[in-house]
Amino acid sequence: MRLPIFAAAAALLSTSALADDHMTTETELTFERVFASPSLNGPAPRQAKFSPDGKFLTLLRNREDDRERYDLWGFEIATQEWRMLVDSEKLGTGRELSEDEKMQRERARVGNLKGIISYQWASDGSGVLVPLDGDLYLAKLDGTVTRLTDTEESELNPKLSSKGNYVSFVRDRQLWVGEVGSEAAPITPKEDGPIRWGEAEFVAQEEMSRMDGYWWGPDDSRLVVQRTDESPVGIVTRAAIGATGTKVFDQRYPVAGSDNAIVELFVMDPDGGNRVKIDLGEDTDIYVARVDWAPDGSLYVQRQNREQTVLDMLKVDPATGASEIWFTEKAAREDYWINLSDNYRFLKDGSLLWWSERSGTGQFYRFDGEYWTLLTSGAEPTTELVGVNEEEGVFFYQATTNVLTQQIYRALLRTSAPATQLTDGDFTNSASMDKTGSALLVSRSGTSQPTQSYLASSDGERLTWVEENALDQDHPYTPYLAGHVTPEYGTIPAEDGTQLHWMMMKPEMEEGKTYPVFYYHYSGPGPQIVDKGWGGALAQAVVDKGYIYFALDNRGTANRGVDFEQPIYRAMGGVEVRDQKTGAEYLKTLDFVDPDKIALYGWSYGGYMTLKQLQADPGLYAAGISGAPVTRWGLYDTHYTERFMGDPREVPEAYEKASAIPDATKISDPLLLIHGMADDNVVFENSSELISVLQEGNVPFEMMLYPGYTHRVAGENISPHLWNTIFRFLESHGVTPPE
Repeated sequence: MRLPIFAAAAALLSTSALADDHMTTETELTFERVFASPSLNGPAPRQAKFSPDGKFLTLLRNREDDRERYDLWGFEIATQEWRMLVDSEKLGTGRELSEDEKMQRERARVGNLKGIISYQWASDGSGVLVPLDGDLYLAKLDGTVTRLTDTEESELNPKLSSKGNYVSFVRDRQLWVGEVGSEAAPITPKEDGPIRWGEAEFVAQEEMSRMDGYWWGPDDSRLVVQRTDESPVGIVTRAAIGATGTKVFDQRYPVAGSDNAIVELFVMDPDGGNRVKIDLGEDTDIYVARVDWAPDGSLYVQRQNREQTVLDMLKVDPATGASEIWFTEKAAREDYWINLSDNYRFLKDGSLLWWSERSGTGQFYRFDGEYWTLLTSGAEPTTELVGVNEEEGVFFYQATTNVLTQQIYRALLRTSAPATQLTDGDFTNSASMDKTGSALLVSRSGTSQPTQSYLASSDGERLTWVEENALDQDHPYTPYLAGHVTPEYGTIPAEDGTQLHWMMMKPEMEEGKTYPVFYYHYSGPGPQIVDKGWGGALAQAVVDKGYIYFALDNRGTANRGVDFEQPIYRAMGGVEVRDQKTGAEYLKTLDFVDPDKIALYGWSYGGYMTLKQLQADPGLYAAGISGAPVTRWGLYDTHYTERFMGDPREVPEAYEKASAIPDATKISDPLLLIHGMADDNVVFENSSELISVLQEGNVPFEMMLYPGYTHRVAGENISPHLWNTIFRFLESHGVTPPE
């Protein structure tokens, strides 16, 4: 992605200058244009990766004429030349994906994407393994593409082995392996019942950010394979209601308080021989969080207890499967949990670079097998491990700076010392690195600059743009620059004095008039909504309609440390409601806000929060839009729900209080309920129960249901329909700008 070569202040000036040069009148931004192609954000590359030799950068780039279709592109660093490596339209068959692959894509949040959604470099750098339309291809840098599979079934979770000698994938619940260029064969048995080999279980994919179900050793001689027995998991009959028919799926879905799948791990040869079972302990009611081979061939497994308060790092003998606890990580507080991460690296000398919240904020440590060394410190948390350069004795990480931005830093690997900031503090940044930690790929954005990316040296010096994404005359967003609104930021105190950060975008206003507020919230654990990155065109379209756009991050959200997240423990739907109420009350003190026209909008957890807020404070909000809400936490899965709420068999009162069902009939303000009728994440039963309770209580409400759509109701035509529906609803209830 691209950006001007000058600093952020100059970038803001350039925005105004471009508006003067290329615009004479303001163009209103419609929802139809927001979701059309090309994307108003500019190019949106995905999965940027360095080749093993560091000579190439590859990424998935979306098309100008189809923003959701991705092709594979390569950038030769020496010549700074781009070329398409795989054209998804020319190579793809359009074959229908299996239901398993569709569900995996939903859980990876890429269910809407087309073309190539993943790929893997060969270890010798000669080419990449590309899955496309359920089959596998090997694309060489010389332009040749070899088809490796051609079957009606999908090849799930494909991989090249560590040395590149084998291709592996899951087909029909078995793991298949074959030498590159030869036919693959199953190396795990075909078992009766709900047994899967080589696949991560549902909660691992959905909640633990673990999509892998098998792991190749560093020399290709051994691999670890997961065996999942889903028979203890309850069956949820999910009706995927489509436009012209209904499909019924019996889905193994572990709701909170129910039994999880039994996960076992086996080490075996590439042909399935010499299989040994890894000792994970006597208790089978655990989570296998991560599996890793260290550079020296050692094997490690992270085992998390059901309560998610203790994580054991197991060291495993690959020959026998015997294990021992290398160290144990415990939650930072008794009334808290362990946030899983990928922020760790096994080093060549046998030590471990490890991220932990034990101090109250996320920091990095080095563990040598006996002693811990703190490598970072500060009041604000580190958030991501970017890379490691063992030759230079340094590592690179991402950290929160002044709450609203993320910056990239370099620190020493062996001892604590002041870190060096490598990125421009006027932008919010993320980064990735090559395996040696010698080259950085930095992505950054600002309030008036869409995301751009550049290659940098290990000291942060920019070498070349990858996507400058400059707001020049050719950028898709340029026709709308005259109406671009730069967000304003501020803080208000919560009930305990904690400062809550808010963001506001104002339409063009006339003195003496008051304006409606579109109050966006997610409110749940995880996503930070308020930051100083590019917000996209959707919020601008809302402002163009004459609404103030407002968002606030309540306690319970990420990137502010343990104490900021902790208040939701066994109390979801409580502190978040009160913090968001503080935001609404603040808005009512502003002389340009119409206090009778504050409308709530949220999706998923935000949809749940809309319901809880309307129930808690009738009359405070003018209207509420609840999209795909969780209404009863007993309907949601074990790993997510129990992390924050505990086991409902032990604390049923916490679940009853958090539910949006018991007080549903207290809703007296206008409500619009929206849900996809094939949702496999927040299943439609959440909304159908709410609908029934409201109807039986004679409570008026409106709804818009989307046949065939899952948790993500989106598309070039569906998205404008959804957003136009929302604003027609607001208009029908008088939540409109002044005349």
